[in-house]
Amino acid sequence: MSPALLTATSYTPFDAKNLSAGDTAWVLAASCLVLLMTPALAFFYGGMVRAKHALAMLMQNFAAMAVVSVTWVVIGFTLAFGGTGRYLGDLHYLLMHNVTDVVPTLGSAQTTPTMVFVAFQLTFAIITPALITGSTADRWKFGAFLAFVAAWSILIYAPVAHWVFNGDGFLNSSLQASGKFFAEDFAGGTVVHINAGAAGLAMALVLGRRRGWPHQNMRGHNIPFVMLGAGLLWFGWFGFNAGSALAANNLAGYAWMNTNTATATAMLGWLAVEKLRFGKSTALGAASGAVAGLVAITPCAGFVSVSGALVIGLLAGVGCAFAINLKNRLGYDDSLDVVGVHFVGGWIGTVSVGLFSTDVTNPLANNGILYGGGGKYGGWNLLLHQVEAAALVTAFSFVGTYLIARVIGLVMRTRVSEEDELTGLDQSIHGETAYDFGTLTGSGGGQYTPAAVNRERVQA
Repeated sequence: MSPALLTATSYTPFDAKNLSAGDTAWVLAASCLVLLMTPALAFFYGGMVRAKHALAMLMQNFAAMAVVSVTWVVIGFTLAFGGTGRYLGDLHYLLMHNVTDVVPTLGSAQTTPTMVFVAFQLTFAIITPALITGSTADRWKFGAFLAFVAAWSILIYAPVAHWVFNGDGFLNSSLQASGKFFAEDFAGGTVVHINAGAAGLAMALVLGRRRGWPHQNMRGHNIPFVMLGAGLLWFGWFGFNAGSALAANNLAGYAWMNTNTATATAMLGWLAVEKLRFGKSTALGAASGAVAGLVAITPCAGFVSVSGALVIGLLAGVGCAFAINLKNRLGYDDSLDVVGVHFVGGWIGTVSVGLFSTDVTNPLANNGILYGGGGKYGGWNLLLHQVEAAALVTAFSFVGTYLIARVIGLVMRTRVSEEDELTGLDQSIHGETAYDFGTLTGSGGGQYTPAAVNRERVQA
């Protein structure tokens, strides 16, 4: 049966007269930038785990690129962007059929071929489940992880992307034209960061704590890797946010400047908190603060002024620096602070739209409280809608993720054995080690010895 027979929406072919070579080149370039963010994330996370788990972390992130690249072209894209339904797309683009047709949510405003839009959105779909791995470091079986990513990208990511990014989705602000306004999210504060943060919390609870946490020293083994990853994330994020304008225009320029500005102030804010609390400003804190700023500005990038971005970044840097301590107080093992940075940062950014949104930056924006509000959808009403959207995505992602993990757990083991965890996932699962110092020193330092395993078992 042709996928077209399974759809009710009226589709029209893309008119080559609407093609903008500049917009197409920019969106393709932005797609490359965002794709780079997942290997960057692998290094960012890989440096924060212990040496014996470094390759396993890199493998999970690279595997997410492979798995989601398949699920997206098979069914993910069409569920997210096909049709005009409020809650889920149709099957018009199943297996990449009919990609010469205009994407309904873009309509006559589409200036790039549909396949270019597919590629751009693919990169978002890839990095979102990859973010979850920071909550589950050191203990997730690789096979169960692959099954989870495949299911989660279809059952959780695609519906949320439809709600927020699709112009007909029930959380998309473009519905205000028909009197059904909801929330503003320029580049994925809800779809990517709150979604991944809530899922990360659910998976941390399903898998349980790392053996020895929080009493055993589990500091990252390679801070230069963390800094490299953070730098590449900062670079790639310009594609993430400025690319979401979907055109080479003034709005993309605002998104670029807002992204850089918020990232800078967030890093400074995090470092200030560290200095005041602990007497030292750390490289890890600088990297984490920068990422917190990148996260928070994501939903705001095309809706706020540069002065607003200054404040949003500072709020994120300070807020997330304190939020990472929640895991110690509440007892959940969020290994690499996905909840503290992405979930809390996503909430800060999403709520900040209600404060700082301005139609000076974006004519389609509703003015936030600090810009006079006004209109049916501005001011306090906008803030309320932002909170409601963040809460709905939080609940859906957390519950859905928990259920997916439990179902997978019925057919395969999701957590590695104690022996494998203590030996290290690199060696026990992948049969490799990240570092083989023995070839240089003759000490065999690249292998995690039985004696070392026994020491950790006693400490745990």
